[in-house]
Amino acid sequence: MAVLKNFADRQHITFPLLSDPDSKIIRAFDILNETVPKDTPTYGIPYPGTYILDTQGRVAGKYFEDDFRERTSASDILFRQYGQSGDVGGGTVVAKHLRLTTAASTPTARPGHRSVLSLDFYLEPKMHVYSPGVQGYIPIEWKLDTGTMAKLHAFDYPSSKMMRLEAIRETVPVYQGHARLNREITFAAEDVLKPLVTASGELILKGSFRYQACDDRECYVPETVPLEWQFRFAGLDRERAPAALQRRPTQP
Repeated sequence: MAVLKNFADRQHITFPLLSDPDSKIIRAFDILNETVPKDTPTYGIPYPGTYILDTQGRVAGKYFEDDFRERTSASDILFRQYGQSGDVGGGTVVAKHLRLTTAASTPTARPGHRSVLSLDFYLEPKMHVYSPGVQGYIPIEWKLDTGTMAKLHAFDYPSSKMMRLEAIRETVPVYQGHARLNREITFAAEDVLKPLVTASGELILKGSFRYQACDDRECYVPETVPLEWQFRFAGLDRERAPAALQRRPTQP
């Protein structure tokens, strides 16, 4: 189709795109959006989603959102389907007793896209911090100040290990060495993001990491470390195909 070719050329897409003018494949997959009125230019569109196929061509996963304005990004699928995340490096903060590094699954913030943020911490030898659920001590806590920039999704802290503290005869859940925290966000709509973009074209998401580090002799004063993730902002592609290629409404 000429419309698809025009779009692929503008977006520099080199992989094949499917043309389904009669919505036969959309109907076969039962994803025809029946809420769109008939006899309109947009009738025949599918519910937006992504299918993951294995090497034998079998469906290995499906990702569909309730709101068409929110989309599961490719980087988010890699995290949810295969556990890959945080490949785009961020910053490093050296704090007392540990080092923190931030990362994201994509360097670009796109309206409605779901992405993954990562936070790694590396403890000094013989040091430990406490896991959420500990009693009588201060556990680690990762906060994100997304404001209106993004929606936070629920997340779980990674598994910890139980440590026996012989001096006080207690067994507590702790982290030692290195641990990675992952959590997903969905960026807000374009009209919400635009006022937040800096003069250099970036969106900056701030957060913090709170912890209390201990060794085999004592626990130290709790620390709160400020963090941030920087993204390039990319708005929606609102350019339409040339008028000669656009679908015309059906005449009554």
